[in-house]
Amino acid sequence: MLTSIAKALWVILPAYAANGSAAFFGGKTPMDLGRSLFGERILGDGKTFEGFFTGVACGVLVGLMQILLEDIFGIGHRLPTFGEFPQFLIVLTCLSCGAMLGDVAGSFLKRRLRIKRGAPLPVVDQLDFVLGAMLLTFLFSRPWFFMNFTPLVAFWLLVLTPPIHLITNYVAFKLGRKEVPW
Repeated sequence: MLTSIAKALWVILPAYAANGSAAFFGGKTPMDLGRSLFGERILGDGKTFEGFFTGVACGVLVGLMQILLEDIFGIGHRLPTFGEFPQFLIVLTCLSCGAMLGDVAGSFLKRRLRIKRGAPLPVVDQLDFVLGAMLLTFLFSRPWFFMNFTPLVAFWLLVLTPPIHLITNYVAFKLGRKEVPW
């Protein structure tokens, strides 16, 4: 059980980093450029180009640090690896960019449901970025996806991500980086 949990957290760490850093660093230019759809903003002010690209960059950097740790400490035989060059760049980009696209999709859905920015939408708020990361990785690195996102790993991600997400959001709120604690 602990091995499956460790594997799950290891492979999703770039997506976690992408999602968290986007909120932490933020930005000013809304991705929807202030436009509306059916009387509601397409995404809202919370989704910015700066946050999106900073999130992707941070996720890839965290993944590269994981690869260095694999090499330095030889943990690749116990935890999944991201593959050799250029595969690891594809995987890390898919995990990071997928997390950001999943978060954007969640915001799009919330606006269509007329849920205001910052208001909670349980389950979607906690899992949109993980599902986005998994989907993009499935689309562009299918062999790596099936080798690493086993049913047990996916189960643990779906179980562990919501409480981890809530705890990290509360910390970001206390640090003044988020307007709401969820």
